[in-house]
Amino acid sequence: MYYQYFCGSNEFEAKYPCEASELVHFRKRIGEEGVELILKESIRINGDDSNDPNVSIDTTVQEKNITYPTDNKLYRKIIDRCEEISTKEGLSVRQSYRRILKKLSVDQRFRNHPKNHGKARRADRKVKTIAGRLVRELERNLLTDTTYQKELELFKKVLSQQKEDKNKIYSLHEPEVECISKGKEHKKYEFGNKVSLIVTQKTGVIVGAKSFRNEYDGHTLQAALDQAEKLLEKDSIKTAKVDRGYRGISKINNVIIQSPKPFNDKPQTKYQQNKLKKQYRRRAAIEAMIGHLKQDHRLNRNYYKGIIGDSLNVMLSAAAYNFRRAMRKWASSFWLFFDRKIYSPFLSAFDSRTVTFLLKLTF
Repeated sequence: MYYQYFCGSNEFEAKYPCEASELVHFRKRIGEEGVELILKESIRINGDDSNDPNVSIDTTVQEKNITYPTDNKLYRKIIDRCEEISTKEGLSVRQSYRRILKKLSVDQRFRNHPKNHGKARRADRKVKTIAGRLVRELERNLLTDTTYQKELELFKKVLSQQKEDKNKIYSLHEPEVECISKGKEHKKYEFGNKVSLIVTQKTGVIVGAKSFRNEYDGHTLQAALDQAEKLLEKDSIKTAKVDRGYRGISKINNVIIQSPKPFNDKPQTKYQQNKLKKQYRRRAAIEAMIGHLKQDHRLNRNYYKGIIGDSLNVMLSAAAYNFRRAMRKWASSFWLFFDRKIYSPFLSAFDSRTVTFLLKLTF
């Protein structure tokens, strides 16, 4: 209903206003620059609240829409994909391995039982061998056809990668996914990309949201601050509070980077120390904002494809947060106006709890 109203419909229609794929085409047309303009507008409508010279910066992980990657899963997907290509191109295969794979899946069950360790490992190696055979056979049959060349190269990279290798492939349909460890007790590894967020300290407006791969936190500061200054259209940021993950960087452009550290390094008055402590405690508010972005604004799992999809999702999430903040602020001002100008003369005889209850019933 709301979507139809904002699209200009004169009356409600009991059908979808557009096809779901139209939104995909729209995102592709406007691209990263268009989504950045949406984020810029969300900052503008928050007015003077976005002009705070003190900001907080932190990074989080935006998880991709993939299953938890294991070697066996990837090998099985390679086998299924090779079978699809062979069927589509009308190629004959020497053996389908369906009965063997079914038996191997039985051997891989209950692998944590002490008696099943060896049997499960042997089954894993056999599945990998079968996947390699099918890839090589498909490569021989498609010798003159280069349509599937990139896909076959991806399969061979998956089959050749080892446990300690860098730049490993964790998903066949999203090969750019990174394995990121943020030191969480409940979630040791997350598979996606890193996101840097810049938030005003006093007002809580997101003035920067940048997507990265898996860089060191300190190396993301330059690009993140450049984006924030571009969106604000002025060099209004003076100081940035960060956590100890950014250690080693004290200044970028004209922005002073401050991270918690002992006060023994240089002499400071008690007033200066308490002021810094208060600002560092205020920096922790960004953690709650990241939680709201993930739970309420779809930063928790990214369904958009590719590297550009990572960038679009984080900026759209930040824009939605800013728009919602502005709407809540306007709603509270509207409520306050009605409370003071209209309802107060009639409800002066009641206590505050009764007034609040009656206002909620009215709205």
